[in-house]
Amino acid sequence: MTVRAVVLGVGHYLPERVVPNSYFETTLETTDEWIQSRSGIQQRHFAAEGETTSDLGTHAARAALADANLQPDDIDAIILATSTADLTFPSAATMVQSALGMEQGFAFDLQAVCAGFVYALSTANALILSGQAKRVLVIGAETFSQIMDWTDRGTCVLFGDGAGALVLEAQECAGNSDDRGILSTDLNSDGRHKDLLYVDGGVSMQTTGHLRMQGNQVFRHAVEKLAATAETALTKAGLSSEDVDWIVPHQANIRIIQGTARKMGLEMERVVVTVQDHGNTSAASIPLALSVAKERGQIKPGDLIVTEAIGGGLAWGAVVLRW
Repeated sequence: MTVRAVVLGVGHYLPERVVPNSYFETTLETTDEWIQSRSGIQQRHFAAEGETTSDLGTHAARAALADANLQPDDIDAIILATSTADLTFPSAATMVQSALGMEQGFAFDLQAVCAGFVYALSTANALILSGQAKRVLVIGAETFSQIMDWTDRGTCVLFGDGAGALVLEAQECAGNSDDRGILSTDLNSDGRHKDLLYVDGGVSMQTTGHLRMQGNQVFRHAVEKLAATAETALTKAGLSSEDVDWIVPHQANIRIIQGTARKMGLEMERVVVTVQDHGNTSAASIPLALSVAKERGQIKPGDLIVTEAIGGGLAWGAVVLRW
């Protein structure tokens, strides 16, 4: 028998404040049509004043635990993927742990920007396969509204706030591609491209800073690298694009999503798309999309899913799992 990290539950949380594209027409030289044509985004959610990344993550975690019919103390570890933690330290994950009333186990943050949730899933999978944890709560949560330059129309219209979470459990399976759970992972990074997407602040600068992006260059890397990592992960699992029921991509830009699907030879009917409603929520976007897709009735037990993402670093990767 083979141990797999199997999804038991999923949940998400979005702040109450909904910000349509028309909001930016009053502050920037832009239009709803311009934003939609370049990104596919129609609206996004922004956190309320005083609402933090750990707050969002806690809401999503509770929803995922309820979906899994578990209590906080049933969890051995929390991994929170984020680039917008409440404080430099301690980790937002320990704040979620406290808010949940979880008095055992361990919790830590993981930072790989928009690829963060893929990295977190892979790390959770490793913890489970090594026997260090039986159940892991994996969260992606972001408040990118805190690091936007509101005068830069090329970035501030693209991002939103939100959180999503999955509960993974170690289960014995047959050891083939029909198993439920995570079947393979593929992680990559290339620090030579750090200037394409970064925040111009940090400890060394004693300021939070703002997000900066060379959008055209990021787009060029994204389609090629996302399709390649997805294909590599599928090959590791002994599968191909023809076996895929759903791609659940990082929700950054509809053109990137469409380009990646074309490169993989998959029609858009097999792609979960939520970018129009949430914008780019960075590490939160994949778990958010998974939760919404389950609510919609798109994802069903036994479906083969590929998730893939790319973010600052550059860092990118993919996970193949059966729901």
